[in-house]
Amino acid sequence: MKNVVLAFIFLLAGCTSTTSHTTSTFSDPMEIIKAAADSAPEGVLGQYTLQIVATGSQGQYVYLNTEKDYRDQRAVTVALHPKVISQLSAKYGIPPQEYFLNKAIVVNGKAQRVKIAFLSDGKPTGKYYYQTHVRVMDISQLKVVDEHA
Repeated sequence: MKNVVLAFIFLLAGCTSTTSHTTSTFSDPMEIIKAAADSAPEGVLGQYTLQIVATGSQGQYVYLNTEKDYRDQRAVTVALHPKVISQLSAKYGIPPQEYFLNKAIVVNGKAQRVKIAFLSDGKPTGKYYYQTHVRVMDISQLKVVDEHA
């Protein structure tokens, strides 16, 4: 009987779960968006292969997008930190929003659902939508597919 109880305890211990970030590889933006939404607000770590079809900037950040309209619910946005922007510009000789346009990239990071507020006259309206971002804080997180080091 003692062995049955111990076996039951070990079985239950094996069933416990812990919260952790899953590492995944996706090429389909819809899979990335779903994984980020399912794991919100934490996000999901992974290596993502994306085709960049549009770029933009706001403030000091540059954004690489998988859809022409960054507001499209099917878009995944790669958000480049200002220090990465200067490093990428130095490496490639042109701004990253020009260099990465129409290229396939591999980005390592956390895909995370980000709440975007609608503004009117610079003030929040109370309405919002979500985007899926992968933040790039280090140049080593990003490379062009088939690019040689």
